[in-house]
Amino acid sequence: MGRINVPLDPTKTGREALELEANLCKRIIGQPEAIREIVGMYQMYLTGMTAPGRPIGNLLFLGPTGSGKTRTVEATAESLVKTARAVIKIDCSEFQHSHEIAKLIGSPPGYLGHRETHPLLSQEILNQYHTETVKVSFVLFDEIEKASDALWNLLLGVLDKGTLTLGDNRKVDFSRSMIFMTSNLGATEMSALLSPTLGFGVYDAGRKFRAGVRDESLRGKIEHSGMEAARRKFSPEFINRLDKIVTFEPLGSEQLQKVLDIELDLVQQRIFAAEPARSFVFQTTEKAKSFLLEQGIDMKYGARYLKRALERLLVQPISNLIATAQVRGGDNIRVDLDVSHRFLTFIKEAQALPMREKADWTDRPMMFPKLALANSATGETANKPIPFASKRQ
Repeated sequence: MGRINVPLDPTKTGREALELEANLCKRIIGQPEAIREIVGMYQMYLTGMTAPGRPIGNLLFLGPTGSGKTRTVEATAESLVKTARAVIKIDCSEFQHSHEIAKLIGSPPGYLGHRETHPLLSQEILNQYHTETVKVSFVLFDEIEKASDALWNLLLGVLDKGTLTLGDNRKVDFSRSMIFMTSNLGATEMSALLSPTLGFGVYDAGRKFRAGVRDESLRGKIEHSGMEAARRKFSPEFINRLDKIVTFEPLGSEQLQKVLDIELDLVQQRIFAAEPARSFVFQTTEKAKSFLLEQGIDMKYGARYLKRALERLLVQPISNLIATAQVRGGDNIRVDLDVSHRFLTFIKEAQALPMREKADWTDRPMMFPKLALANSATGETANKPIPFASKRQ
């Protein structure tokens, strides 16, 4: 066999990992480092290069509320096993006392209620969402800093050896699990870096950051503040068992615009899922989108504040229109802005449209429901405006 000298490219990613990356990029905005880490550890799992006897990956997500930490975990499950329900979520605020660990692993034999205590982390629960092609479990410890030291000590063995011993001495194997932990540690310091201060250099950098302009020095400071907060809170043994600590960046206005488009798509899918035979399509004008962003942007609360504004200003009025039969199956609704009075208006532009014909009326990719739309004879005049006044609360 002759010798060859062919350069190799270790930065290339396999097809399945590329598909995961593409799906995550559609669902997660403004967090490229988190996506990169998840795709990398999934690639190692696919090639069998994960460390023997350890979980697929142990990731700690730090960052302010509303930056997408929990959503990233759910999006990973959606991309791989098609449902966010596959995430086994442990709310660590429920484990602030050491004796509450029994809820996770069950009571040992001899204790009162031993047989009635069902552990939250049994092997059956871990494997319940495995498919024939993807046998991966997703475990999320939400707000890990709120848990007692007993939970952190329990996790040492799980993160390092990939095993957990239950109260009845059964073993749980975590070697096919992605373990995620989220925390708001350092969020106060991160927010201070982006808030108006006497230091004009920091303030100008924060203003550019909120506008979507990449500032590497500011991002470095945000990451450093998160890492320092984690080191102060957790023991060296705990930190040393993590594969990566990812600091989530607060979302700027440019990122929130993309989040708004995703949320509008989800509202449309919600309409389809509620009653497919009576579903309709809505379009949102640029003026209406700008209004929703204006009402929904709050740098302190991130994307969650935008979601609440969307529920109040768009979803609730749509619900009222459905309940009063002003909107029926097959309708096309345009959501616009009354500039003078500053509220959204809802205008019926077409009615009784066949499902496939609606694709020409919407600017977003559509996932049609399984049931065909029933044509509805409403007798109402198309293009009739349906105003709904809402004030920001």
